[in-house]
Amino acid sequence: MQGSDKGHGKAQASMNGEELRIGIVQARFNDAITSRLAEACITELQELGVTDRHIRHVTVPGALEVPIALQAMADSEDYDALIALGCIIRGETYHFELVANESGAAVTRVGLDHSIPIANAILTVENEDQAWARAEEKGRDAARVAVEMANLMEELQ
Repeated sequence: MQGSDKGHGKAQASMNGEELRIGIVQARFNDAITSRLAEACITELQELGVTDRHIRHVTVPGALEVPIALQAMADSEDYDALIALGCIIRGETYHFELVANESGAAVTRVGLDHSIPIANAILTVENEDQAWARAEEKGRDAARVAVEMANLMEELQ
C-alpha cells in the first residue's frame, strides 16, 4: 500500500477509562508525599472516566510491601491495570539502593507474570524537595499510563 502509513504510523492512544477497573497500592512510608501521589492519581483517573466504584486503593507499610499487594490484586483478576505508588528518598546507607532495586524489579515481575499493566510511580529521589516537585505530576502520569496500557492490552488480546 504505497503512500499509506497504515500499520506504520503512531496509533492514537485510548485514554477512555470508563469501563476500566484499576487497583492502586500506596506505600505509607513518606506518607505526606505518597498521599499527594495518590490524590493526584485518583483525580486523574476520575477525569479519564474511571468511576470511584472501579478504583480500589489500598495502603501498605513501605515500597518493599507494594509488590505483594499488587500480586494479590493481580491474582484476583478483578483489575484491568494496577498502579504502584511510593517514595524512596536516598539516605546515608545502602538501604536506598536495595529498596529501590528490589521494589522496582518485583513490581515489573508481577506485571509480567500476570500479563497486567502496572504503572510504577514509586519515586526514587535524592531528597524530599525532589519528591515534592515530582509527586503531583507522577501521580497523574501513573493514572494515564494505567488507562492507556489497559486499553492497549485489551486491543492486543
